[in-house]
Amino acid sequence: MFSRLQRGVVVTGISLLLLSVVVPAQTLYKYRGPDGEWVFTDREPLTEDEVEVRELPGSDRGQGVSLQRQLLNGRWQLIADNSLLVPVQLMLSRVDATEKAKEWILSPQSRTVLESGEAGDAGDGRYRYVWLPGDPAAQHSPDQPYRAPFPAAVSHRVSQAYPDARTHTTADSAYAVDIAMPIGSNVHAARGGTVIDVTSNNYRSSDSLESADGAAANVVRIVHDDGTFAIYAHLNWNSIRVRPGERVTRGQYIADAGNTGFSTGPHLHFAVIRNAGLKMVSVPVEFALAGGNSVAPTAGMMLTAY
Repeated sequence: MFSRLQRGVVVTGISLLLLSVVVPAQTLYKYRGPDGEWVFTDREPLTEDEVEVRELPGSDRGQGVSLQRQLLNGRWQLIADNSLLVPVQLMLSRVDATEKAKEWILSPQSRTVLESGEAGDAGDGRYRYVWLPGDPAAQHSPDQPYRAPFPAAVSHRVSQAYPDARTHTTADSAYAVDIAMPIGSNVHAARGGTVIDVTSNNYRSSDSLESADGAAANVVRIVHDDGTFAIYAHLNWNSIRVRPGERVTRGQYIADAGNTGFSTGPHLHFAVIRNAGLKMVSVPVEFALAGGNSVAPTAGMMLTAY
């Protein structure tokens, strides 16, 4: 899911469709090992007896909102296609006009007519637009503290949390939590929701955001029932066990911790964000403690999952 504003200029003098970039999927094999244990691997097993084959989606960063203009029976329509599994806030204005930009909330996986008119009455057909996932009306309202995102009774150390801002210097990461976790450690959902985005095919890391490797973290993004998004980042290569559209429950195993993307060492980057009006901002979270209490994470603390 996008945490930065997406911009574009569309020339619609003729019918035009902006095509998404599709990254080939990966294959995951699941089968029983010699001792009856479940084995997950990207390598094809020697026997195909009782093997479940799943296609893991690659990065879908080419998806999102596309605009097209169509002409039918002497009338034109400007149409917005939202391919995402969440609402999208869209702001649109004509390049050749001075009127105020118009705004829409596009429903998930929808097609919306933005403007229409008689043929020849579309100005020069050039539009400027920006969009961002999420409904700005959504408010962060969890019904209980978040579960620490790893197996119950396991503890890991928080390496960065608000107000510590060594690398969390943007609005969408200000309240993010970095948890030092060895590569291969199990990552569990901190809160239930629906998977909306998976990036699973990266395997390198860098301590520089400017490098291609620094921008290429493996990520799972989950939308909660209140419209906020959870981000689980720097996951291990080819370890993600969920797919877009899948409903996950609190405490469900979703992936392995790793060291992909902008990272100086193995850890999990966890954040809850919302669209605050064409701007993604992170929100404070608290994790559950024993006995029904909760705690705000701070750098250096040991966090245990309950």
